[in-house]
Amino acid sequence: MKLYHWQPAPNPRRVRIFLAEKSISVPMEDVGEGPRLRSDYRANYSFAMVPMLELDDGTQIGEAMAICRYFEDLHPDPPLMGVDARDKAVVDMWERRAWNEGMAGAAEVFRNTHAAFVDRGLPGFSEPVPQIPALVERGRRRVAHFFQVFDAQLAGRSYVAGERYSVADITTLCSIDFAKMAKIDIPRECTDLRRWYETVSARPSARA
Repeated sequence: MKLYHWQPAPNPRRVRIFLAEKSISVPMEDVGEGPRLRSDYRANYSFAMVPMLELDDGTQIGEAMAICRYFEDLHPDPPLMGVDARDKAVVDMWERRAWNEGMAGAAEVFRNTHAAFVDRGLPGFSEPVPQIPALVERGRRRVAHFFQVFDAQLAGRSYVAGERYSVADITTLCSIDFAKMAKIDIPRECTDLRRWYETVSARPSARA
């Protein structure tokens, strides 16, 4: 078994944090080469994105939450994806909201402004995909909405989806840090989100 990742990328980081929270050690290989993924990795994995978990039987599992689900079923403690039907649904709901608005919004800004991503407006494509300047403002609006929604959700709460730390917190943290890479910071008025961010950023897993 091996986890293929790229150190600066936010989606592999979600998996690394998840594994660190569960104290699971998995062989890892960084397949980044400058601002791109290595050609041998792209040839081996047709989707050409990270993370990807390759099992001993050759099965390739892509997508961060799919990989997390695999390990959650093998190592259920501590539970990071919910403990019963209601809890699992709430965790999944907030994790998806964090990805859809925070992560995807930050990606719109980052991929359409960064010089290293000219002609790489979308991940996983072998042919050129041009940057679209109009998407930058839309991405900023999505991230601003994400900040407001999650600030309201965290009022009086320690964690995004309930009483326990979960994958919803992991994706929210990685989304915020990805937004910072796109030069977007949490607004000063989002005091509950800022409080939460300082707390979860101090967890040892956040440095995984």
